[in-house]
Amino acid sequence: MRELPTRLPAGRCLREDGRMSQEKKLPSVGFIGLGAMGVPMAKRVAEAGYPLTVLDADAGRTEQVAADISASAATSAAELGKNCQIVVTMLPTSDIVSEVLFGENGLAASLAPGSIVIDMTSGSPNKTQAIASTLARSSIALCDAPVSGGVPRAKTGELAIMLGGDADTIETIRPLVSSMGTSLTVVGGIGSAHAMKALNNLVSAGGFLIGMEALLIGSRFGLSPETMVEVLNASTGMNNSTQKKFKQFVLSRKFDAGFGLDLMVKDLGIALEVASQTDTTTPFSSLCFEIWSAAKKTLGPGQDHTAVARFQELIAGSEVNND
Repeated sequence: MRELPTRLPAGRCLREDGRMSQEKKLPSVGFIGLGAMGVPMAKRVAEAGYPLTVLDADAGRTEQVAADISASAATSAAELGKNCQIVVTMLPTSDIVSEVLFGENGLAASLAPGSIVIDMTSGSPNKTQAIASTLARSSIALCDAPVSGGVPRAKTGELAIMLGGDADTIETIRPLVSSMGTSLTVVGGIGSAHAMKALNNLVSAGGFLIGMEALLIGSRFGLSPETMVEVLNASTGMNNSTQKKFKQFVLSRKFDAGFGLDLMVKDLGIALEVASQTDTTTPFSSLCFEIWSAAKKTLGPGQDHTAVARFQELIAGSEVNND
């Protein structure tokens, strides 16, 4: 395991009986990015007993979340870095991560040698590797640790987390990451977890499209969409969308699963970048990306990713009939 730099007084460890133990000291943690996923994840870290400092681009949100979860609020990434041994970033893109680290009042300049950055963004593998290389020149380690499971599992601390980085660093952060997820999988070196996350979302996105087309076909034939979903979930057609999206967000017409359409398109683009870099021919993946990109363009900004169903209904010329 890596030896962390000395920072603020470390926290106490929460015992199984709920009482605080003085025996095990926890490192001070910073959390940057308080969006739909970031807030419940930061809350899980705070509840695990880690001394926590939070930061968001929205100063008012930073103050509110800090008060809600009993954390400290930072006014800049540089200020946060002065107080923390480990920093988690949960941001929309790798470019934003880079700006937070190396821009004006950036995090990297204030981190002590030996600190660790855990990038839980759904990022670009190439950019992650470049960021890690720059940080390493200051003896700062980086792990990429993107997540899967959405807002509901972020709230319960049951996320699936992919880990990329060197073995010692991963072992050092494992207790912290375990406060946010129950399935931790080491997939390889730096950038490998971000590649895996993009490929996971590629499979998820493809499953959604084909499942939705089946519902449209069956609805026109006269089958009940509710019944179709039940049959799919009891049969070989089952996937994450049939289990956790169609009834909950499509048939209900809520379209509010908590993950943006623009972010899905970004992740699919990353998956195709990896395909191009590895010289892999991907006809279905390319078509999948085209459909999701067209949905984003047609539906406009601010859409939940499950709203792609409305785009599929539009091009099919009919809605899923749930009467």
